[in-house]
Amino acid sequence: MTNRSVRKRVVAVAATAVVAALALTGCSGGSDSLSKQYGSGTTQNYISGDGAVTEVAADKRTDTVDFTAKDTDGGTLSAKALRGKVVVLNFWYASCPPCRAEAKYLNTVQQKYADKDVQFIGVNVRDQAATAAAFERTFGIDYPTVLDADKGTMQLALSGQIAPNAVPATIVLDTKGRVAARVLGAIDGTSILDTLVSDELDGSKAS
Repeated sequence: MTNRSVRKRVVAVAATAVVAALALTGCSGGSDSLSKQYGSGTTQNYISGDGAVTEVAADKRTDTVDFTAKDTDGGTLSAKALRGKVVVLNFWYASCPPCRAEAKYLNTVQQKYADKDVQFIGVNVRDQAATAAAFERTFGIDYPTVLDADKGTMQLALSGQIAPNAVPATIVLDTKGRVAARVLGAIDGTSILDTLVSDELDGSKAS
């Protein structure tokens, strides 16, 4: 078996463990941080995807994603209030090397669509406020961030669908609030995310 095959198998097993852990934690209401589950099954403290893109055809999208959460500025982010916009959810934490590497690309795409019906939301799965804020200052993040380590609101909102089974992960919701695409692993350049966002904007105009 090749090293690549072994790595893919390890990632797949770890991702499966994450889904199970999310479901169990959601039912038990335990106090342990949900984000710690992302490190299980590997020797590193993040599960790095390979940048694989999963797209869901418009006629195959079913349930909407529903969440209500406070961002780090004290504002409320509601899935229902964001209907009509393309929503980009990026799951990250500060000491994750791929998260640091992709930050500039997320910023570039976010800035391109700042005056369009597009909302970027960062979902920090591990850190507390001070650590997350330091990362955002360093990398110039100016879109809202939800601290999801304690309650796991955003992670659980997606756990029954195409879940963010790696860190980093980026999920694109269409204007109806349904999962349109997921990128597992770091955004490497701007072209893929730019295309996913623009396709959803174009699709909403055509529908």
